[in-house]
Amino acid sequence: MQESLSGNLLAELRQLELQPVSLQIRRRYHEFRSFSLKSEEEWFCELCFCILTANSSAQMGMKVQDALGFEGFYRLPERKLSMELQKLGYRFYNKRAHYIVKARKHLGIKGKLSDFADDRRKRDYLFENVLGLGMKESSHFLRNTGHDNVAILDRHILATMHEGGLIPALPKHLTKKNYLEFESILDHVAQKARMNHSLLDLYLWYMRTGKVLK
Repeated sequence: MQESLSGNLLAELRQLELQPVSLQIRRRYHEFRSFSLKSEEEWFCELCFCILTANSSAQMGMKVQDALGFEGFYRLPERKLSMELQKLGYRFYNKRAHYIVKARKHLGIKGKLSDFADDRRKRDYLFENVLGLGMKESSHFLRNTGHDNVAILDRHILATMHEGGLIPALPKHLTKKNYLEFESILDHVAQKARMNHSLLDLYLWYMRTGKVLK
């Protein structure tokens, strides 16, 4: 049964690959792939962006990232950072300011992650060591910095999986265990679609939202 359901999803993906939006998706993907050329400071800013997206949105994360940049993320005192987040309309300004200040010890994360050959081991490191990054946010950071072998299981992707019959119900909470279980289902879809997870996520996200974001 799941085979036929994933087949319906594959048909939708193949149709979308023929549409003009596929060029936009490919451009965004190549932006991710080029992140390997960027500096440690830019990687740190992207780490802060992914911390900000938890229980928020990519649009809000980008708004804050554009406004504060490296200097704001790395140098502002925690109280001042919290105030700036609040001014920008960010909801969880105290908690995320705290997480970002704690993340400053991870300046150099680009080099640190190079110690791991496997994307999913890199994610384990982020999940276990960076306060404020869950499995989804760790996967998001890796995808945005050019890694292709992790799934970003946000509410849009999970809803698409549920409506497509790939998962029986929307989870109330994402644990590491069920995250890996759902990711293994998308492993199968990605293989059948002949896409890596980065491209698959962009297509699935567009199918759900009509947007191509980071």
